[in-house]
Amino acid sequence: MTMLRKLLDSQHDNFAKGGKFEKFYAVYEMIDTFLYTPGGVAKGSVHVRDALDLKRLMITVAIALMPAVFMAMYNTGFQANSALAAAGMTPEGWRADIIMALGAGFSPESLLANFLHGFLYFFPIFLVTQIAGGFWEALFAIVRGHEINEGFLVTGLLFPLTLPPTIPLWQVAVGISFGVLIGKEVFGGTGKNFLNPALTARAFLFFAYPAQISGDAVWTAVDGFTGATALSQAALGGVEAITVSMKDAFLGFIPGSMGETSALACLIGAAILIIAGIGSWRIMLSMTLAAVATSGLLNIIGSDTNMMFSVTPLWHLVIGGFAFGTVFMATDPVSASMTTKGHWFYGALIGFMVILVRVINPAFPEGTMLAILFGNCFAPLIDYFIIQGNIKKRANGYKTV
Repeated sequence: MTMLRKLLDSQHDNFAKGGKFEKFYAVYEMIDTFLYTPGGVAKGSVHVRDALDLKRLMITVAIALMPAVFMAMYNTGFQANSALAAAGMTPEGWRADIIMALGAGFSPESLLANFLHGFLYFFPIFLVTQIAGGFWEALFAIVRGHEINEGFLVTGLLFPLTLPPTIPLWQVAVGISFGVLIGKEVFGGTGKNFLNPALTARAFLFFAYPAQISGDAVWTAVDGFTGATALSQAALGGVEAITVSMKDAFLGFIPGSMGETSALACLIGAAILIIAGIGSWRIMLSMTLAAVATSGLLNIIGSDTNMMFSVTPLWHLVIGGFAFGTVFMATDPVSASMTTKGHWFYGALIGFMVILVRVINPAFPEGTMLAILFGNCFAPLIDYFIIQGNIKKRANGYKTV
């Protein structure tokens, strides 16, 4: 590491202002600060609240995502191997060649076989996301002459986890490009966007290429195999039509977007974010309570024509992308409400909208993505009214929260 440090220091002048590679300083700075602690220090009388800078914040979020990442790879392989075993099929293609060459096989009972099979679907999507999205991040940093922001580290992890394993790689590149460009860079980059870039990218794919990101044929990585998600089953036949157990839904052994199936993995991530002081527990709690209250009320009312009314609150919490969206998407510190009191209203609005879209709207069995983007649009307005309310209270001599 000392040799690498010396190499970076020796090239600093070439990338600094006036150097021959001045335009590419953002790339140099990205490599330097990713590998080492930034050399700049505060001088004079300063007030330091804690040692958490943006890089460490994003790395902590990435660590919190690891349970969902590992579960994504395992469950993707498990679903594929289970389908192959049930149908008596022999897989083909480059993934099958690699698995056979390594001698891992395709048994759904094998931890290695499931993990390797899932890895060969998840990693290409992750790699394309990093290359395509990283290209736009670096380009805008170079053009604007500022540092490459670490925010894409998290976006580049979140986006692949929201996708089905069968998504074409070119669509992954198009989707993340739209999310970075339209969802973030046109507003000035990280910290200035009002929409979550990863969800913006997914929403674009959902409406531009619905056949590759919805339906029954995209969730299991086996050609020609169709299998409905628990939400799709509930939309057609109610809670009694769900064929998976509550236990499997909670652990994540069900079809769905790669990183959204395991509520347990999301709970572990939530604990890490809350303990680290990064994720807002108020948003998570209010979103959950609002979803439970709304789904419970609709469940009591019932319907003879809409089977989603029969889905109980507990089922709503463990199927679809609710847990993942609650922990990792709704709590995005940039696109979420920023006031403490606003967290409660923001989370409650999203939780209410999730159930409203899932149950009342017949076109979308899953409502988490649309509800969070809807909440992102209203977050500035929520904060505005909270701040104006505090100003009026101070003017009248009352304490504010």
